[in-house]
Amino acid sequence: MENNLKKEVTGSEYFVSLAPHIRSNDTVRKIMLDVIIALVPAIIGSVYFFGMRSLFLICVSSLACVLTEYVTQKLLKKPIQIGDLSAVVTGILIAFNVPITMPVFELIFGDIFAILIVKECFGGIGFNFMNPALAGRLVLMASWTKRMTDYLSPEMVKNGVSSLSQVDMVSAATPLKLIGSGAYEKLPSLFNMAIGNIGGVIGETSSILLLLGFLYLVIRKVISVQIPVIYIGVCAITLVILGIPINVIPYEILAGGLILGACFMATDYATNPITKKGRIIFAIGCGFLTALIRVKASLPEGVSYAICLMNICTPVIDKFTRTQAYGEVK
Repeated sequence: MENNLKKEVTGSEYFVSLAPHIRSNDTVRKIMLDVIIALVPAIIGSVYFFGMRSLFLICVSSLACVLTEYVTQKLLKKPIQIGDLSAVVTGILIAFNVPITMPVFELIFGDIFAILIVKECFGGIGFNFMNPALAGRLVLMASWTKRMTDYLSPEMVKNGVSSLSQVDMVSAATPLKLIGSGAYEKLPSLFNMAIGNIGGVIGETSSILLLLGFLYLVIRKVISVQIPVIYIGVCAITLVILGIPINVIPYEILAGGLILGACFMATDYATNPITKKGRIIFAIGCGFLTALIRVKASLPEGVSYAICLMNICTPVIDKFTRTQAYGEVK
């Protein structure tokens, strides 16, 4: 037994683990801190385009997630793990997925659902069956659809517009809605879409800033390019097959939450497959479903639904793609 087990001393705590003993300097806190740093450019962009209320929503959402996790773990007499910063990341991502007009208490409802129901009720970090931030977005969409689609452009925000009821609905249409209606001539420039000068939720509009954060995570080796590249590539190919003109595909990639979802949500450690082959299948499924929902469903966006559906399929994918242990007898 002594040859198979090893005690690692950290301060006054003892951890017993089975061999082999793989050493790594990565901890959940370090990884989550890197993710927060990667999201900082998009946070700055949201403040620039949508004003200080976007920062207020991000802070409120993060605080609500942390408090929910603390209270839940306290009541369940579990170790308090708010120091790992995972709840902060969830709060930021949920805020990224709501429009600037979102009421605070409705946002907090999504935060509580994400942490309490999707995360803690299933055992906490690493045991959730789908990405908590996306689950929070879906419950907000189901509960307050109109609120969640009350998209204002940065120009409207600067002009003091606080609701779509004050403007022409056509002028407030997002690029995905314009593509869905076939109004390609009304699409904004690719430059404006890349930098984020378009209507949408506060954290997904600036593709350049999101990709900058993604590049940071790749350099830090927190995530790989495998899932995002396959996801976006399959989505683009499927859109062409489903009849979207090739010259419109760049707009489809830059519009909506495709880059945010592919780079920061589909890459969630806990909810994507553990094998390389499984992650490829996962990414292909996400890309195909996103394109299918965008073109054939009543809603113009499909990223959240696609990733959550593939999250649910992850255990099955793991089962059929797991590698055989060396020396294992069939």
